[in-house]
Amino acid sequence: MLFASVPTGTSYKLESYGVGSGGTANSTSSSYAMEGISGETSGTQMTGTTYNGGSGLITTQLANVPAAPTLTNTSNWYNKLKLVINDGGNATDATFAVAISSDNFVTTQYVKSDFTVGSSLAITDYQTYALWGSATGVNIVGLQPNTTYKVKVRAMHGKFTESGYSAIATAATVNPSLTFDLDVSATDSETAAPYTLAFNDLVPNTVVNSPQKIWVDFDTNGDFGGNVYMYGQNAGLRSTRVSYTIAAITGNLAAAAQGFGAQSTSATQTSGGPFVVSSPYDGTSDSVGITDANIRRIYSAATPITAGRSSLQLKAKITATTPSSSDYAETLTVVAAPSY
Repeated sequence: MLFASVPTGTSYKLESYGVGSGGTANSTSSSYAMEGISGETSGTQMTGTTYNGGSGLITTQLANVPAAPTLTNTSNWYNKLKLVINDGGNATDATFAVAISSDNFVTTQYVKSDFTVGSSLAITDYQTYALWGSATGVNIVGLQPNTTYKVKVRAMHGKFTESGYSAIATAATVNPSLTFDLDVSATDSETAAPYTLAFNDLVPNTVVNSPQKIWVDFDTNGDFGGNVYMYGQNAGLRSTRVSYTIAAITGNLAAAAQGFGAQSTSATQTSGGPFVVSSPYDGTSDSVGITDANIRRIYSAATPITAGRSSLQLKAKITATTPSSSDYAETLTVVAAPSY
């Protein structure tokens, strides 16, 4: 008498596991699937100058190997890259997995279903061509700056069908960047520090504009753009000689008895952004925003911005009783900060 035991475990039992004439086809349970076929090696192998078709069932079941994906840095990114996969002619319900590496696949990571990068590959990370953004693609996020990445893709369509990996695509992130500069000029032109802006004589009950403007250059690849801030040391035009301050205010100088403030006269950009003036510096006519000791935002961009350029004009007004002096002055500090 002959006795035999079949392989078993806490989560499976293989009733038949032979391969050949006694093989069992398509045995499955909730936790495994096994395919056994008869006569796999006895089929006819088809060959030609442009193809090689191996014999047996598995060759005909395999998903198509996708063509190389495209990987690009489309907007000077420091933390993401755009991926567009090729479906390789697979069915619309085929799924695809993406491997990624920063060391030429000495170490392999995977693009997860939320397009971040992780060290493991779960079945949920296999997504359809549509979920990978189709021809538009998706952004792989959370990458390291100034790093070259390589990606490759494989396809799967049901059990026993996963293809080999595609050819490799390569792209690189850049370093985070910020360009910030000031100019003081009557016209849009470049000037060098130190920056000094001088009013002409102030006339009582008259709003006087500064002859020059403060020009601001702002450029950043910060993921959420950035902001430009300003504050004043004296909270207005201060005279030490007569111990008097023409106070900085927010409001319409034409209606106020006296005051001092700033008004944006332009804000542009080459791309991205846009570069937007903040309230209350967006006034018209003689409406100004305050320049006190509080750090206040004067411009902002919600997305990366290229060649942002703006201008600020200062305005002042005095009364007939404002003490006369030639040393009225204010020190304005302008600060730029990207948002990563």
